Amino acid sequence: MPKTRKKVLLSLLCLVALYIVWLSFHLISFKTYKTPEEPSTRLEIKGAYHIHSTFSDGKKSVEKIAEAAARSSLDFCILTDHGSPNYKSMDSQGWKKGILVLAGSELSVSRGHLVALDFKEPQENFSQNAELAAYRINQLNGFSIIAHPYSKTHWTWGEYAGYSGIEIINADSMVKRNYFPLLAYLPALLIEPEFPLLKIMRYPEKNLKKWDMLNKEFTVYAYYATDAHLLYRPLFSLLRIHVPLEENLSTGFEKAKNQIFHALRNGRFYNSIDAAAPADGFQFWGEAGEKRIYMGESHPFNKSISLFIKTPDSIACKTVLIHNENPVLIGTDNSVSFNPPEPGVYRVEVYLQERTPLSKNCPWILSNPIFLREKTHGKNQ
Repeated sequence: MPKTRKKVLLSLLCLVALYIVWLSFHLISFKTYKTPEEPSTRLEIKGAYHIHSTFSDGKKSVEKIAEAAARSSLDFCILTDHGSPNYKSMDSQGWKKGILVLAGSELSVSRGHLVALDFKEPQENFSQNAELAAYRINQLNGFSIIAHPYSKTHWTWGEYAGYSGIEIINADSMVKRNYFPLLAYLPALLIEPEFPLLKIMRYPEKNLKKWDMLNKEFTVYAYYATDAHLLYRPLFSLLRIHVPLEENLSTGFEKAKNQIFHALRNGRFYNSIDAAAPADGFQFWGEAGEKRIYMGESHPFNKSISLFIKTPDSIACKTVLIHNENPVLIGTDNSVSFNPPEPGVYRVEVYLQERTPLSKNCPWILSNPIFLREKTHGKNQ
């Protein structure tokens, strides 16, 4: 073998060896933080939203998805198979493998993709006109969420049509947008699949800006969406919706379904990137005298109102209270309070300060807002 070829081969082998050492170092140092096992009187359940099965373009059956959710210690998962609506997917709802499987449909409409949830089955297909579809979903006692508004099939903004929610982080979009950075960590998908997924999470600036703008006038809630077509178990560990309940999740399907959808349609939940650290126990609430104000609620503003934030005790983090797009409080204590001096929309972003593959600029926890209006607005007015 000529000397030049030997040198090239040796150089390549050295690069491969260095790459293996570099990747191994990152994987060995990858730590999933745990919260202490302490008795709690809080009722909080976890789930994954925006999932595709073999009823549309997903790679696994509903039963296999439920198995993956059970292995990920979820309580519920929400299918959003493509359709107008997707009747087969909706007929698959129920308790499976100990997991509450719920289903809506992801509609392809004139402005992009719109997720419809908790609606009575229509006698006809939904309109392809975005506004007409949203109005019809509301007529059928359902609610709608704008999917991946600035990636994949972009949402073209027009007149507000009663949309209940907007996706702030969408894992499938993050993968496609950050495909080349993901390539550097691709072998890790076989060993610690959560690690490369955490590495590509980015600050969702445009989505947050649009959400804040909408909430100045309307009431719109935020979602972290898995948009899972494959890699179900890693994605179920990555992005989660946490739902505090007033009573235990029912073992009866209809009541349990109503408990989850009631919380979602009223903003009584928060989002987290749990693969970096479990967010269980996060709280954001207000108090006006003896009245408690929950996430998602609107309340007339007065200067006696106090806002409270609690983050998991054992995890170092930075808490940011946002008022109408602007930070008004930044702290590192696990319990903080704030007396809002003026009306507006107040919400919380929490950033991990621990050693983690998750960027310190990507919100680990994202709350839904508390709306302190100058006068009480009706929902979505």
